[in-house]
Amino acid sequence: MRALAKQAFESSKNLGLIMMLATAALAGTVPSASAQAPAAAPQRNPADVEVHLFPVQGNVYMLVGAGGNITVQIGDDGVLLVDAGLAGTSDKVYAAIRTLSTKPIHYIIDTHIHADHTGGNEALAKLGNTIAGGNVVGDIGASAGNQATVIAAQEVLDRMSATNGTQPAVPQASWPTETYTTPERKLYFNGEGVLMIHPQAAHTDGDTIVFFRRSDVISTGDIFVTTGYPLVDLARGGNIQGVINGLNEIIELSIPADEQEGGTMIIPGHGRLCDVADVVFYQEMVTIIRDRIQDMVNKGMTLEQVKAAKPTSDYDPRYGRDTGFWTTDMFVEAVYKSLSPKK
Repeated sequence: MRALAKQAFESSKNLGLIMMLATAALAGTVPSASAQAPAAAPQRNPADVEVHLFPVQGNVYMLVGAGGNITVQIGDDGVLLVDAGLAGTSDKVYAAIRTLSTKPIHYIIDTHIHADHTGGNEALAKLGNTIAGGNVVGDIGASAGNQATVIAAQEVLDRMSATNGTQPAVPQASWPTETYTTPERKLYFNGEGVLMIHPQAAHTDGDTIVFFRRSDVISTGDIFVTTGYPLVDLARGGNIQGVINGLNEIIELSIPADEQEGGTMIIPGHGRLCDVADVVFYQEMVTIIRDRIQDMVNKGMTLEQVKAAKPTSDYDPRYGRDTGFWTTDMFVEAVYKSLSPKK
């Protein structure tokens, strides 16, 4: 399993900086902690993308290379996906899925709104179908019956359907067709329970963690990544304390095997396959940085003073970035603003 994890990481690392937490396609830009767009990230031609599948355990596989990591669950009932990758990569994603199963795609679960996880919703959903009797949402229900059901927290639909001027921010064909507003949503598919958990105000306000109970695999979305500091999307309801709460939820669901290795396997939003020990290390890092910045906020330090104090310096060699979608400065600013008293 460790060898497979390393292979997954090696296959995806060249895409890591390009695809890292990409939110650009939703508005043409990527919001920083202050909701101002940094320079656009380099775009990769979908024709150049390579996708790779790796077995995780049970019914579950991990697909890398199409943007955010995609979780694939297969079985007699059909195919369930967690996230759909970037727009333009769906043909390659679908071809890879077909090497595992000829059954139709029945469900796509969006872990959050960002386009590197939802860009393939439209194309992949059209290649599947809805199980008879499934519920769909509102006016879009009539057009959703001949495609896979796309499930997300209600906040994802709210933000996708929010107008910018006179046009929706995202084309309607990419919207979720089924949403939930409760802390949990449960589904039984391919012989196992699938538990969706909605932590409040974490990476965004519309995050979903997906737990495959029999396979013992958790798909985290971008609450947990191995490629950098967590992106706290303040512009879309994110909050650093919510990220920590989400990491705690993942740890609580997990049961390690011998010597804290193996057991429950964790598919992050970006990066290599993990187990709970990796999540614990990440949670401790985020909590330590949160506490350092909280102490500085309590002392009345300005954002500039906090940045100058370099509260992340001992973790920067592993997680820090000076350029790209999400820099260390952006992370520090997001944490600072999450913890500062509201005026």
